[in-house]
Amino acid sequence: MDLNADVGEWDTAPSTSDAELMQVISSANIACGLHAGNATVMAITVQLAGSHGVAIGAHPSFDDREHFGRREMFVSPDELYSLLSRQLEALTAVAARLNVPIHHVKPHGALYNMAARDRSLADAVASAVARLDPGLVVYGLAGSELIAAAARARLRTASEVFADRGYLADGSLAPRSIPGALIDDADVVAARAVMMVREQTVTALDGTAVRVVADTICVHGDTPGAAHLARRVRAALEAAGVRISAIP
Repeated sequence: MDLNADVGEWDTAPSTSDAELMQVISSANIACGLHAGNATVMAITVQLAGSHGVAIGAHPSFDDREHFGRREMFVSPDELYSLLSRQLEALTAVAARLNVPIHHVKPHGALYNMAARDRSLADAVASAVARLDPGLVVYGLAGSELIAAAARARLRTASEVFADRGYLADGSLAPRSIPGALIDDADVVAARAVMMVREQTVTALDGTAVRVVADTICVHGDTPGAAHLARRVRAALEAAGVRISAIP
């Protein structure tokens, strides 16, 4: 089982959370400079991941730093393709200089959620990834349009679940604006992770048991106490007999 986190989402002072997370996670999603980060931050984060043997991935977003990429924006598939291509190429150039290969791509925030339900946007994401490197893995919400689009493009996929986020009955993530959308209780987060992996279910906010496929589990880097949550998740999974490693 892969354990991932969103990192490189700072601009000035280096993130102590990133350094702690790298000791626990097996793959890292690195901001590509639009919702957060910049070329210098990308380089520091790539080096940090490489030094810990953590697989690195691009974490592209809408061009919306003001709202941290979490505001839905309406762009055409062609516009999205160009926006993603620029971000993927930016991180690839940084990683190439440091001789660290790119492993995967995971859209960020509102883009992630929109591509999960909109086929045309999902196809644009898959096309941008395939153009850059058809060997990359696409991370997307389990059961989403993004996973389906990547499969149509003959890309490898990783169905993602979230230990620290609330779910709705349809399998989508609960909007951050409603109660229960964010979970920071370490015991609850760890128990949910084990359930999603071992039983392939997660309990939605209304009590519905939602079926999921878990290839990779995310702990958000900006969740309070993210490194502690990630350690608890990893410990709980390993205690349940699950080995943590990046997707081959």
